[in-house]
Amino acid sequence: MSMDTQMLFDKKIVIEVSGKNGEADWMLQNRLDALKLAAQLPLPRLQKTNISKWNFTKFEPFAEEVPIMSPDELPADLREFVFVEDKRNLLVQKNASVIYCNLDQSLSEQGVIFTDLGTASQKHESLLRKYFMTDGVRIDEHRLTAIHAAFQSGGVFLYVPGNVQVKIPLEGLFWLSGKGAAMFPHILIVAEAGSRLDFVANFVACRDDLGAINNSVMEVFVGAQADVRISTVNNLNSEAVDVVYRRALVDRNGHLEWNIADLSDGRIVSNNTSHLQGESSNVDVREFALGTGDMKANVTSSVYHLERHTKSNINARSVMKDQASGIINSITKIEKGASKSDGQQSGKVLMLNPEARGDVNPILLIDENDVMAGHAASVGKVDPLQLYYLMSRGIHRSEAEKLIIHGFLDAIISKIPSNALCERIHHIIERKFKS
Repeated sequence: MSMDTQMLFDKKIVIEVSGKNGEADWMLQNRLDALKLAAQLPLPRLQKTNISKWNFTKFEPFAEEVPIMSPDELPADLREFVFVEDKRNLLVQKNASVIYCNLDQSLSEQGVIFTDLGTASQKHESLLRKYFMTDGVRIDEHRLTAIHAAFQSGGVFLYVPGNVQVKIPLEGLFWLSGKGAAMFPHILIVAEAGSRLDFVANFVACRDDLGAINNSVMEVFVGAQADVRISTVNNLNSEAVDVVYRRALVDRNGHLEWNIADLSDGRIVSNNTSHLQGESSNVDVREFALGTGDMKANVTSSVYHLERHTKSNINARSVMKDQASGIINSITKIEKGASKSDGQQSGKVLMLNPEARGDVNPILLIDENDVMAGHAASVGKVDPLQLYYLMSRGIHRSEAEKLIIHGFLDAIISKIPSNALCERIHHIIERKFKS
């Protein structure tokens, strides 16, 4: 039986989730506060996207999942997303439960923490409490963040101490499995001053899994002179509502890189916000969406320049086919006092069918005179001259079109820090063209 709205706002369910995680009293209180807000707050208002009829509350009640001893026990569809060396530095979550977690001992000896939020609340409470839903995502932003805060489960706490260089990527694999299933992972990443890390989050489902909801939050704290790269790949099925809110705070001379691939087939809310709060901090945002069937997507990236000499670049691309529709919103805000800052945007959309729809909304909000800012936007079909050139070389029209699309998206895909994962993304794109 699916969980209806009345059941959803029953605090007994929240208490049960908290109890299973062995959480401290403050985390339970945070959940209960969020639960009250979830019944009162409105849904977020998205540019040119009506989400009032999307399913955010009907899902199967949480159930304990059986742990696995090795990622080799995962279905073949999911094993292709596991690329970390020797299966180390990997966390796997199935629906509400973390079923596998492994951290290389050498990283643990350097003080790196990589675990689920429930374990972190028990073993690293003071550190977790300092960052969890404080300056990043607030529980009172709107109904979706309140629902997430009330029901978050599993998730990741990744902490890298100052000056520790993590040279190989860490990975979180979030598996939505079963008809009507839901997952609410909260990913909290803290990179202290002078540290370095790569993290990849894959939100995936097997081909025949008809999960209902992914309502996820990522909070990233980049310390002074830290270098952080975050890549996220979402590949859920047409029945799923896929929501991810990402927030980052970047300190002085810190660098953050976002690589975001929205490949889900259902309903997508992808929201990414970075605050450049330290002088000379910078962020690069690369994102793309590929829509097929009746997919509906709203993808928003925002950067707030709060200090001098900050720099941002948003590069967003979208390909829509069949009856899919996607909105790309890019927002750069340079606050008063953030002089010598530089904010750039580029948004491009390709539509492959007359019924497909894509929009680009570049927004610059400038409150300071001594800055650089600019944007470029384009919406259109595949260039007929490119298509003609390839076909004149003996390439069939459908293959020529695919080559153009791969090239169009590869400017972003090629930046993902794993050849294996890049190949997997190209494989997903191929499959969508055949469907």
